Amino acid sequence: MGRAAAPYAIHGWIKVQTYTEYLDNLLDYPVWRLGKAGQWRAYTVLEAKAHGQSLVAQLEGVDDRSAAETLTGMDIAVARKELPLAGENEFYWDDLIGLTVVNTDGETLGKVTGLLETGAHSVLKVMGEREHLIPFVAAIVRDVVTESGQIVVDWGADW
Repeated sequence: MGRAAAPYAIHGWIKVQTYTEYLDNLLDYPVWRLGKAGQWRAYTVLEAKAHGQSLVAQLEGVDDRSAAETLTGMDIAVARKELPLAGENEFYWDDLIGLTVVNTDGETLGKVTGLLETGAHSVLKVMGEREHLIPFVAAIVRDVVTESGQIVVDWGADW
């Protein structure tokens, strides 16, 4: 949901770059998990607020600038069970990664390896025999069936 970008001031605060739709969404969660490469540690958020185009936060146990510096570059996540349920025709990106993408002609284009946010809409990164960048919009994405692990798109195999 974000990353620790840098220490902020001298009392252990960190500057946070968020990846959420709205800057302050991360403020809804009292415990953040910080880590890299699957190694996570939970931190209770003592105080956090919007500051310009980022957040600043004070985490329990991070009491000075040196401690805050050790967190720089770490990813910030929250437990999946704490996230609200996705609405109808809404998906968390991590639910889409790994799904097989098939076009309306029945051709397998590959698997979703990631997503890009372009500002206008999200784009599926699909890797098969070659990479496809497919806009994640209703005009192209015909169906997403997470239960069967498949996304059906109106997209040519040679596009």
